[in-house]
Amino acid sequence: MNPAFDPKIQVEVDPNEDTEWNDILRARGIIPEKPKDPTEELEEALEEAVKKQHENRLQNKTLDELDELEDDEDEEFLEQYKQQRMAELRKQASEAKFGQVYGINKPEYKEEVTDASKKSFVVVHMSLNSNLQSRILAHILTVLAPKYPEIKFVDITANRAVENYPESHCPTLLIYKDGDVVKQYITLLQLGGNQTKTGDIEKALQDAGAIKSDDRRIATQEDEEDQETEEHGDADEDEDFFD
Repeated sequence: MNPAFDPKIQVEVDPNEDTEWNDILRARGIIPEKPKDPTEELEEALEEAVKKQHENRLQNKTLDELDELEDDEDEEFLEQYKQQRMAELRKQASEAKFGQVYGINKPEYKEEVTDASKKSFVVVHMSLNSNLQSRILAHILTVLAPKYPEIKFVDITANRAVENYPESHCPTLLIYKDGDVVKQYITLLQLGGNQTKTGDIEKALQDAGAIKSDDRRIATQEDEEDQETEEHGDADEDEDFFD
């Protein structure tokens, strides 16, 4: 056989060249895919971001806001989205069993927490009233309880729940599901310390699976600022009390 036509003879190939032969080799996995041009990659990422933004443009709008978009959106698509939103609201309403923070004592713990968590998430605040962080957490939970009425929020004085429970561990936040603790926080150190906000606790609930990351009820930055103003007012009142 003429060596010039021997198929076993290796031929050097530049894998970065745009040739028909390289396309064949790439299709057969013989040479790697050509790296994307950084500019092209950035353009694709931006295009995908714009596409997702458009797809999610209605995500955080209320039913009234959706009604106002009748002239701007496809009627069939808008109606389908409204029906989906109404179904979500009906589901939330059907699961709304609680809506407040329940004070409990040790004999009630198994029934009110462990057993109850087999039907819904249960958030437990092991509290100490003289502790600043515990008061901050108590305030946040009173805001969250009516906001997420499908989640059960309970408060129990720490040393009544566990004898000689260290005050340095207060507040302790426990999140139960299916009879077990799925998340626990000893003090608010991991959640923001004395600056803990509603959104920090909502993030903890997301991490535990109690609320979804795309839940429309999750606190906005404006909500956080309102809470901060309110808490600063409460702190000033406490200082006046001890003067």
